[in-house]
Amino acid sequence: MRWLTLYARSRQVPASLAAVVISAVAVWALARDGGEGPGDPRLPVLVLATGVMAASIGLGGQDLALDRTAAIRWGPRRAAHVLLAGAVVATVLLTVRTVGADPATTAFVVRDSAGLMGLAALGAALSGGQYAWTLPFAWLSLSFFAPPPTSVPMQVATWMLLPPGTAAGTWTALALTVTGTAAYAVAGPRR
Repeated sequence: MRWLTLYARSRQVPASLAAVVISAVAVWALARDGGEGPGDPRLPVLVLATGVMAASIGLGGQDLALDRTAAIRWGPRRAAHVLLAGAVVATVLLTVRTVGADPATTAFVVRDSAGLMGLAALGAALSGGQYAWTLPFAWLSLSFFAPPPTSVPMQVATWMLLPPGTAAGTWTALALTVTGTAAYAVAGPRR
């Protein structure tokens, strides 16, 4: 169990978890005071993206050379790290929902947390762990300021704001999850 504790500390998991919980509590407080209404997806997407960006700092270790020369297989551990981080971000928001605020459905939260975490993993594989947050942030910004999704390309661009069950949103999130997790598991964070 000591190796798991050391791994969590080296990946800044306690600080990331604190940031995820604080952002979820802040959203709960905002949603309780009125917000934009129960059908508005922007507030839950904002807390999911904040949680994913906080968790993404742990996608790169303290010493990349040490990670690459370790005598263990990193692929499964990296994939598990991405999937577990996405599950924790989703669980925190779903827990806030059970406390009283109803910011989004379970399908919406699971789809968006998986897609955003895959996007962060892709960001870590492309530009390193310290910049893994940039892809989720950029896509979130695009989604917030994009015109209404009337065509399939616009639905793909704004996938995280679409209602659950929308084919373009679901397939985009699935593609980002699989691609990002696979790229990060195989290549690891970029130096």
